[in-house]
This record gives sequence, C-alpha cells and structure tokens, in this order.
Amino acid sequence: MSATNWHERAAALKPETRFFIGGDLATGSGGHFETINPANGQVIAAVSEGTPADIDRAVADGLKAYRSGSWSRMAPRDRMAVMYRFADLIEQNVELFALLDTLDMGKPISDMVNIDVPASVHCIRFTTECIDKLTGSTTATPSNVLHYINREPLGVVGAIVPWNYPLLMAVWKIAPALAAGNSVVLKPAEQSPLSAVHLARLFAEAGGPSGVFNVVNGPGETVGRALALHNDVAKISFTGSTEVGKLMLQYAGQSNMKKVALECGGKTPQVMMADLPDLATAAKTAAAGIYGNMGEVCNAGSRLLVDRKIHDEFVHSFMRESESWIPGDPLNEETNMGPLVTFEQQKRVLGYVDIGKKGGASLAFGGNVPQGLEKGAYVAPGLFTGVDSGMRIAKEEIFGPIAALIPVDGVENAIEVANDTIYGLAAGIWTSNLTTAHTLAREIEAGTIWVNCFDEGDMTQPFGGYKQSGNARDKCFDTVLAYTQSKSVWVKLV
Repeated sequence: MSATNWHERAAALKPETRFFIGGDLATGSGGHFETINPANGQVIAAVSEGTPADIDRAVADGLKAYRSGSWSRMAPRDRMAVMYRFADLIEQNVELFALLDTLDMGKPISDMVNIDVPASVHCIRFTTECIDKLTGSTTATPSNVLHYINREPLGVVGAIVPWNYPLLMAVWKIAPALAAGNSVVLKPAEQSPLSAVHLARLFAEAGGPSGVFNVVNGPGETVGRALALHNDVAKISFTGSTEVGKLMLQYAGQSNMKKVALECGGKTPQVMMADLPDLATAAKTAAAGIYGNMGEVCNAGSRLLVDRKIHDEFVHSFMRESESWIPGDPLNEETNMGPLVTFEQQKRVLGYVDIGKKGGASLAFGGNVPQGLEKGAYVAPGLFTGVDSGMRIAKEEIFGPIAALIPVDGVENAIEVANDTIYGLAAGIWTSNLTTAHTLAREIEAGTIWVNCFDEGDMTQPFGGYKQSGNARDKCFDTVLAYTQSKSVWVKLV
C-alpha cells in the first residue's frame, strides 16, 4: 500500500472523539481538548474531556456489571469465545488502528501495521488461552475437612496507559484484566487518546457485556487521579513516568489500599564486552535499541556501556549503522523514525542535548531538528561520547533518540556502571563468554535481561522492572493471575 494511499486514508478519517461508558458512546461532562498531529502541528480532532464525575459513572457501570456476573461469572469457554472474537476484530481493523496511532503520536505507519497491531492481537489471544487455566486447588486436610482455594477476579480495574504505544500498552493491561473476569476503566494518555474508544467498541461488538469495558479521556492530573483515588476501583495498573508512578502509590494509600501495578521509567544499559561475538551485529542492534520508536520506549537502550578495548571500533560501527535511521513522514511506509509525540517532548529532548554539551560530553552526531522537518516535532538520532555515569544524560530518562556512550573497563566496572541508576527495567549483554554472560545477568539489577540480542521475546516472557522502574510484570501468565485474588474456603464436614 503506497504512502499516497495512506495520506488519502488519513484525510478521509473521522476519528471518534467520545467516551465509551456502559456499553455505548458517551459525551463527557467537561469540555474538549485538541489532539495534535506531531508530524505537522495540525489539529486532528477535539476530544471529549472527562471529569471525576465521568470516572464515577464509568466505575459505577463497571461495578454493576461485575456484581451482575454477566462477565465475571460467565463460563470460561464462553468468555474465551468473546475474547477470541475481540482479537479477530482488531486484526480486521488493522488499518484503522494504524492510522489513529500514527496520526496521534507520530509512530511510523509500518511499525503499526507490522508490530503494534499484530502484537496486540497476539497478546489478547495469549491471555484468552489462560482463561480456562485459572484453576483453584485443594490441600491435604484431616478427613473431616474439605479445604479449597479459588481464584476470583478483583472487581473494577483502572488502567492508565502512556502515549508511546497507545494501542499495545492498553492491550497489555485490558487483556489480562478482562481474561480474569474483571471490569475495566481505561484512561488513555491525553496526547494519544484516539484508538482506545475503538478497542471498547470492538469488545462490545464481540459480545462483551455492557459496562465491562469503559473508556474515559482526559488529563492525568484530574481524570487519572480520580480513577486512582476511587474507592470502588480494586486495582490500578499504570505505565508511565516514575514520578507519576509514586503518586499512584500515594493515591492507593489515601483511598482503599487498592492493588497497584507499576511499569515506570528506565535507563537501560547495553553492555558491550570486548569479546562480543559480532561487533557489527551488536552495533546494529544497539542502534535499533535506542532509535526504534524514536527512543520513546521505557526500556530503550539509552546507555551504551562499551569496553574501552573496543571503544573506537564500536563507535565507528554504531555511527555507520545509525545512518539508516532517518526521520521522515510517518505515513510513508519507508520511514522508520517519525516525530516525537508532542512539541513539548521535542523541546525536552533538545534541552537534554544542551545539558549533555554543557556537562562535558561530546555530541558525535545528531541531536538536532532535521532540515526540512521544522514543522513537526522531530529530533534527529544522536550520540554522546565521553560520558561518565555521573552526568545527567547518563542518569535521567530522556525518552528520545539520544544515546550516551560510557567507556567501561572489564566486567566488574560494567556491573558498577550498569547499576549506577535508580532504574532497573532491562539490560542488554553482549559477550562470547558464558561465565561473563551469566555473571552480568546475575549482578545487573534489572527485571529483563537480553544476552547477545535486545528487545526480543514472546508472551511467555515477564516484562517489568526492579527499583524505581516499578513492580509489575506484563505479558505472561502470571500477569493474568495478578488480576485475580485467592479465596480460601474451609469446610468442616459433619
């Protein structure tokens, strides 16, 4: 499909701007807010803005549906049938979801078609397969006692998702929550709200009962806060910044002590030991690890920890590989880098480039607004060399296509530098030595480790972090279990 065709389809698109509450489209009690195309600064649509009153209404409908048992007590195979139809409908609407997220946050259309939408469909199908595996157990007891343990859904789950993967991050939350039998209230990021309502509509079309899946748009400061503080929300699942993740914990304590699942920031190291198996492959993978999705990834491999013995060779190879990452029109299928999500984010990333320069690091290339793309929120991929782990560009999450290369001397120094951060989401390790690989994997404080690859895996792989990167695990079977609670029943036989 040609880029011209994508532009024609985008021009003809009329995004849905309302909420989805109680099984139908709804208008919020607030005003409207504009969502902007970051590729050109043009307004895409004026979206209905929610208020705490809208959250009250959505949670009430979710709780009513939960207590009715229309979904929470539906026979497992019947619930599975709905979820499978839900996945099929998303797959059939790939072009719609691709256009919405590309226009909303600048993601290249090819990424949406080939990565985000298929991954979302796969996530729903995987969690659906878990539904009839959520079994209870019995324990060994005296002969006059029957003790069994059931797994039950929590109730109403609040899901707050980020703007960098609007569809996929929403699915990572709603799929396991729905599979476990919960009702959901989803609050998409205000920077990228357009695709969420279509998820809810397709769930209803698939046979999902009224009130089980609700969507309310609006700012995190009001709508997100109201959802996290709500006393009828049993769990809040949040992906976003560490700063806001800490607020989620506070809101849980200020309300009903709801469960809190957090996936927050990262400053992921990609550790390049001198004996890595293939330097060219490592450099190519490292470039993709920081420049993919414009660097707007929680686990972006933004810190390149390179053994000093191969430093110059690696820099040369990395710079050569980086030439293939070229910002451009996200509706062009050949584009692999779009704009950043907003002009505010562009300003933030460019600010970090200035911080790096003033802090004593050397900007090897990039880190500027590309010529000819000044109307969009673009930042060219960049690399700082001569970085030490005390610099701000090595400490703070930039969330843009800026890599910081830190020389290291051997395994122990690599471990020390890799762990010199408040974050612990992920890490990449490149070495030919089995002992070195296992030593680094054991000692680096991160929830996900890749050896001689980066950002690979499947739905069996738990994804989540250590330290201030959060406490949740997404994707795997345990994620579905995390949206349930156990009930112990002790029966005295007479």
